[in-house]
Amino acid sequence: MSDLERLSDCHETDRAPGDQLRGEFSDGPKSYVIGLALASLLTVTSFYVSRTSLVWTPSIPVALSVLAVAQMGVHLVFFLHISSGPDSTNNVMALAFGILIVFLLIAGSLWIMSHLNHSMPPMEKVIQMQR
Repeated sequence: MSDLERLSDCHETDRAPGDQLRGEFSDGPKSYVIGLALASLLTVTSFYVSRTSLVWTPSIPVALSVLAVAQMGVHLVFFLHISSGPDSTNNVMALAFGILIVFLLIAGSLWIMSHLNHSMPPMEKVIQMQR
């Protein structure tokens, strides 16, 4: 039994949120238009949050981080079509691997930058070596 037949035998409420039949939502320009609208709304909201005095000032970085994560979610679902469906297992694995690589690059860079101070000689000694 193919995946399409298995999904078509299920009741509407038996499917996971990311499981969609082909042509239902994941294909066509409708998905891209909705994604563009949501991405634009999140971008405008981010600029508004950063410029307004209505938001408590120390909470602005947290609000911008939440909006950035929401923006990434919109891009993954509406533009890259990564869902929890059975046909996107490879996409999810590739995304997880990409996130791991980015995390390792960021963590390694921060570790190197934090230990640079211990490896460098004091500034007075650097000036004396240049003379």
